[in-house]
Amino acid sequence: MWRYVELLPVFNEGHIISLGEGYTPLLRMGRLGEVVGLKNLFIKDEGRNPTGSFKDRPISATVTALKELGVRSIAMPTAGNAGAALAAYGVRAGLEVHVAMPADTPRTIYAEVAVRGVDLILVDGLISDAGRVVSEGASRYGWFDISTMKVPYRAEGTKTMGYEVAEQLGWKSPDVIVFPTGGGEGIIGMWKGFKELIELGWVEKIPRMVVAQSEGCRPIVDAVEKGLNHIEFYSGCSTAASGIRVPKPFADVELLKAIRESGGTAVAVSEDEIVASMKEIAVKEGIFACPEGAAAYAAVKKLAVDGLVDRDETVVVFNTGSGLKYVDLVLQKHPH
Repeated sequence: MWRYVELLPVFNEGHIISLGEGYTPLLRMGRLGEVVGLKNLFIKDEGRNPTGSFKDRPISATVTALKELGVRSIAMPTAGNAGAALAAYGVRAGLEVHVAMPADTPRTIYAEVAVRGVDLILVDGLISDAGRVVSEGASRYGWFDISTMKVPYRAEGTKTMGYEVAEQLGWKSPDVIVFPTGGGEGIIGMWKGFKELIELGWVEKIPRMVVAQSEGCRPIVDAVEKGLNHIEFYSGCSTAASGIRVPKPFADVELLKAIRESGGTAVAVSEDEIVASMKEIAVKEGIFACPEGAAAYAAVKKLAVDGLVDRDETVVVFNTGSGLKYVDLVLQKHPH
């Protein structure tokens, strides 16, 4: 990721906190492309990052910037993967780290945080409940709260996904990007990244940004379908894809703007479609996708059926994390 250092938030390259994140493979999905009727279907496999998800990018950028600025104590609420990333990069930077996460976060992700010896707070509820714990700690103890989109540096890290897709396609923008979305920093970051690439003269357009969500937690989809300029709190969020189990994104105005300005949309898929898509991606392409990535592929199927993507268009699906984080789910749904 730091190969783009001139466009990232650091003054002295010696201050970079890295574990080797970024430049994940962009793989053509030929067999799945035939299934959905798309000639140029790709998957960007963010499960190859050091802690197994795209969250390594925003956390590497944020920890680097704040360490350089003299911050010593850092905290965040998480649905899971961002907490694993903060634990890794925070201890590497020598910072005091506080992570609050739902108690029912997948065990593998819990272990990723716990093994690094940081202050781990388990909360009965969702990421929104964890957010209140971190907010209180920030007020009482002076923790620096790096919740999604509350600091500018997280989007600086996620924009590199857009840079990489363009570079891996020969400095061309794809027509469509499908990204499983909870807090929105992936979509917002790439939207910013492609705008920067246009300004630099390296690409000519911003891809249509498509959000994928679960039917069990679809606040962004509802806002898009209703034509709202804000996202309402979604009560009763429930999905096996814990990374997108976010009842209300903090940066809702920016997120909706990115979707609409790019000509994109938002799609909800069922829990059964998510689980089936994990299996299909593994069987057809050999990739062990996380349920969030499977949701994005399931969304592509709906886009194709509804005629929202053309056969010859280049479509990039993001697998945002490793399926290895969800072994319990896989064994439960596919015991044999």
